[in-house]
Parts: sequence; structure tokens; C-alpha cells
Amino acid sequence: MAPTPPSPQRRPTMRHSAAAFFLPSPPPSSSPSSSSPAPAGTPPAHDATAVALVVLNQPLPRFAPHLWSRAALRVCADGGANRVFDGMPELLPGQDPDEVRQRHKPDVIKGDMDSVRPEVKEYYSNLGTEIVDESHDQDTTDLHKCIAYIIAKSSPASDQSNLCILVLGALGGRFDHEMGNINVLHLFPNVKIVLLSDDCLIFLLPRTHTHEIHVEQSIEGPHCGLMPIGMPSTGTTTTGLRWNLDNTSMSYGGLISTSNIVEEDEVKVTSDSDLIWTIYLRI
Repeated sequence: MAPTPPSPQRRPTMRHSAAAFFLPSPPPSSSPSSSSPAPAGTPPAHDATAVALVVLNQPLPRFAPHLWSRAALRVCADGGANRVFDGMPELLPGQDPDEVRQRHKPDVIKGDMDSVRPEVKEYYSNLGTEIVDESHDQDTTDLHKCIAYIIAKSSPASDQSNLCILVLGALGGRFDHEMGNINVLHLFPNVKIVLLSDDCLIFLLPRTHTHEIHVEQSIEGPHCGLMPIGMPSTGTTTTGLRWNLDNTSMSYGGLISTSNIVEEDEVKVTSDSDLIWTIYLRI
């Protein structure tokens, strides 16, 4: 039996602003310490959110180059390396393909190595990309392996509150892969993981927290949804939506909140069950 979450009055607040990563990068800090770069491949330890990017084996969304530039750590899950090798030059036409590939070199290629093409693996290995073959582990997905790697790399290991992992290619393609990716959200409920496609994003709202979701209405919404994947909710309450929930029960085979509309810049959600939040992207 799942543990009973704290009462709404006692729950800590988790704040979400996933669309902020699509906006122009903030100006660099003028502090003296900003002149000392962080070690390559390690999310920076500072007050700002550290962004890690995972690329799965699906076509790259059109905004992939921008998110790549925002990330401190870039990890390709097996055949995701093929997508970067082939797709980045296609997304940046008019630029020399070899220069594009060198600028978009993954820090790590990780997985069971059954999808990455040998010539792609060799190309990136020659550029210094770390190759981590985990073909011995067939009990976890490539995304699971990549998330665990990023968490192990982050510092301090005991506090993931400033870490956000963006996952490209997580939605679309085979349905069992999609559900496996959603399952990873439930396996790492205390880490902010955002699954992305060309036209939507999703992330987990753990029942242990009250959630404040900042909506960047210039690029996301208005359509959104809340779904109790994994277990029914006997009480979910929201504000900021056209059709708010008021201690409402949701379950598959019953009511789930799809095709809802964001009405405010901030949506608040409290539930007795883990929920999936999804919102439309207009980028």
C-alpha cells in the first residue's frame, strides 16, 4: 500500500517552470567566481537551475539546438547519438555539417549499444565523448540508465532541487517506449524530469508536494491535462484552469482531466495521487 501523503497544509511546495528553458538565456553573471568554468560534463553548482539534456532515439524536435545550448551536460541514450549526428545539421541548414556536429558533441553516449551506428560511435569517441556500454543490464531502459548517470554526476548528490533533466524524443514512436519513459518519471519522483516532443511537454507532480506551475503563455498552452497514471486519485484540487478540480476523483475508466484550458499564469495542484501534467507547446 502506498504511504499516505501529508495533509495539504503540511506539504512542501514544488515550483515548476519548464518553459523557461525555451526563452533566451539570461546574461552571464558578473560575479568574480563566474570566470572559473565548471568541469566539463558536470552541472554547475550555483543557485540557478542546472540543466541536463537527454536525447532518445526519436527525431529531434525543432528546438533541439536551443536546448542543447542551455544544457550543462548532454547525454545521448544509445541511438540518440544517431539522431544528433544526422539531425543537428538538418536543423541548422546553411552551416557546415561537420562544424555543426563538432559543436554538438555529446558528453556521454550511454545504453546497451544496440542502436547507435558504429561509425557514429567512433566519430564521437574520437572527439572525446565518453562511451558507456551497459549491455549487461537488460532490466532498465536506456532513459533510466541516463537519468541515474546524471543524478550520480550532480553535486551535491543529496540535493537535486536545482537539477532539471530535459528529455528529447520521449514522446511519439512506439507506445511501449512512451509508457516506459513515463514510468521513469515515477521511478525518480524527487527529480525534475521533463519529457518533450515537438508539440507538448509532460512531467510528474508527486503527491508528496503541493505544486505551483508557472505557465509561459507566450509559448505554451492553452490546452493542458492532468492524469493519474499509476493509481487513482480520490481528491485533486486545482486553481488557474478553466475547468478547475475541487477535491475531484480521477481514474482510468472514470474522469481524467484532458483538453483543459490554462486561464492564469500560475496553476496550483494538490492531489492524493501522483499526477502527470501535460501542456501544449507553441514554439
